[in-house]
Amino acid sequence: MTRTYVVTGAASGIGKATVEHLRAQGHTVFGVDIRDTDIIADLSTDDGRASLVEQANRLSGGRLDGVIAVAGLVAPKPITVRVNYFGAKATLESLQPLLTKSDAPRAAVVASMGALTEVDDDLLALLLADDEPGAVEAAERLGTTTLATGMSPIYATTKNAIARYVRIHAKDDQWSGAGIALNAIAPGVIETPMVAATLATEEGRAAMAEGAPAPLNGPAAPPTAPAALLAWLTSEENSFVTGQIIFIDGGAESILRPELV
Repeated sequence: MTRTYVVTGAASGIGKATVEHLRAQGHTVFGVDIRDTDIIADLSTDDGRASLVEQANRLSGGRLDGVIAVAGLVAPKPITVRVNYFGAKATLESLQPLLTKSDAPRAAVVASMGALTEVDDDLLALLLADDEPGAVEAAERLGTTTLATGMSPIYATTKNAIARYVRIHAKDDQWSGAGIALNAIAPGVIETPMVAATLATEEGRAAMAEGAPAPLNGPAAPPTAPAALLAWLTSEENSFVTGQIIFIDGGAESILRPELV
């Protein structure tokens, strides 16, 4: 059975691969990005988020079977807070009414293995309190600060927060109560232009292997791998998986915290 999807971050990386995967299966997909796709919308702004809803509603005829929030940034800037958490959350929540018209509604969001690293507690609290102005101010204070891993605490904290959103809210009336499965994936290193230069050198691959060890086919996966996982999670077949953060990282999470089951 063909389905109708909205996929954000559709112009590149995992988002683009997901759009291509779903279309190859015969589904109708409306891509969302700031360029080169069906719906042009800037998810860092209120106007862009409202435009997403208007265009998605019009193009889909008011009914969606799947929503996949992929759009994200790694820059150590306040805009990363706006896109990675508030933009993703707005995508899920504002398109939820369109999902309720489906017989098998599903939603998914992309978190990151980076959510396992140290986070900024003040920023995390503001994100989970849904305080966008306060979170943006906190990100401005953090600036280009880096963690011991070299990762931006802004990026790590936003990805941790969106994963927590899924864990906290998947059980709610808005999601499970409406028959909507809500899950997240947490990719490790993915072969995208963002990491191409690092993967091109022996030193870069060694650094990645230390921070994100991937014994299964590492050090990086093609974007088609997370795309296929997102497609299954938002398929009609997935009738019982919800509230999960599924790591697609070549085994890194199991190495970094083996005590968790």
